[in-house]
Amino acid sequence: MDWPTAITRLGGDHRIAAVAWNDLETRYAEPHRRYHDLRHVTAVAHDSGDLAVAFGLGARERALVAIAAWTHDVVYDARPGEDERASAAWTRDELTNAGVPVPDVERAEELVLSTIHHAAPDEDLLATALLDADLAILGAAPEDYEQYANGVREEYSIYSDEDWRAGRAAVLENLLARPRLYRSDIARARWEAKARENLSNELTRWRDADPHHR
Repeated sequence: MDWPTAITRLGGDHRIAAVAWNDLETRYAEPHRRYHDLRHVTAVAHDSGDLAVAFGLGARERALVAIAAWTHDVVYDARPGEDERASAAWTRDELTNAGVPVPDVERAEELVLSTIHHAAPDEDLLATALLDADLAILGAAPEDYEQYANGVREEYSIYSDEDWRAGRAAVLENLLARPRLYRSDIARARWEAKARENLSNELTRWRDADPHHR
């Protein structure tokens, strides 16, 4: 679902929504972004929309998922936690400006905040659609996954290769240790096997590049 449709479906003003969209596009075009850009959130909006339909969510619920998908990385400075909270604040402010009802504003803000730890109650299907879609790239074709991994590395270019290698390896190990990467059976069937293959291959590359690893 596109941005204006989602806003108007929640009762928001389409003219104010258009101004917010211009700001959103400008932010996602910032030069320091190499992965967390408009292409990424467009993919998340698409995949989360597909999952929301598959879960049988209603039109209003699908609009909330779409809004969170479009805005979850609207502020991105490679500061985990701070970025998501700032993105949630942007979402709250812009939806409020557009006249979206308070309960919907709060729900959208809550969904964006769920991306900090990628955690939400098991029964929260809106969060499940968003969070599973956000990790869809892990189960992409190897060349797309490599582009993602390289892009994230560029976004964290302030770190030395040695520090990045250690930190990234830890992230990959933690992901692979999870009993399941995706919350829903639908997403798991679609992406889990390829995601584990991609993560394992990247972890092997970092280990092979580590002179201290045996």
